[in-house]
Amino acid sequence: MPLPGPDHPITLEASERRWRAKFNGHVIADTDDALILREARLAPVVYFPRRDVSLEYMGRTARRTHCPYKGDASYYTLTLDGEIVENVAWSYETPIEAMSAIGGRIAFYPHQVEIYDVDDAVVNPRHGERARETAARDEVEEVEEVDAIDAIDAIVQHTDSGSGASQAEHWPPNVSAPRPS
Repeated sequence: MPLPGPDHPITLEASERRWRAKFNGHVIADTDDALILREARLAPVVYFPRRDVSLEYMGRTARRTHCPYKGDASYYTLTLDGEIVENVAWSYETPIEAMSAIGGRIAFYPHQVEIYDVDDAVVNPRHGERARETAARDEVEEVEEVDAIDAIDAIVQHTDSGSGASQAEHWPPNVSAPRPS
């Protein structure tokens, strides 16, 4: 098998952004662990981890292809909202050793599925906080636990004790009564 090289360069890079695949308004893949494959003069391809793809809408097809630089590809059909799209995605289950990082990941044809990157900070307001969270985890968990206990206690006290009355004074209403017609 030929290997990627100067005559046919292939690079793989872990994306620093979140990626999604959408079909007819439905997000069918969403990951912060995408791999971007750049091959020769072809358009970049986003490979999604299988765990981040809604496989319940996909089924394997009989189609198989072989790429001398990546290996044998299997294909998937998408069935969603009564629409069936044949061979909408592919996966290299056991790629050649040089491409092992894409093994088991799924890529979609961009002319059939919308593939786009998302500002993770907008989708996930806690993006980038993992390191800070790890350092402050014990302190945060202790504060959150106390806050949660207080919140639960307040809710329990405002519920029916079984006698038909709440165990604490009623909270003030947060809506007004409807106007008479």
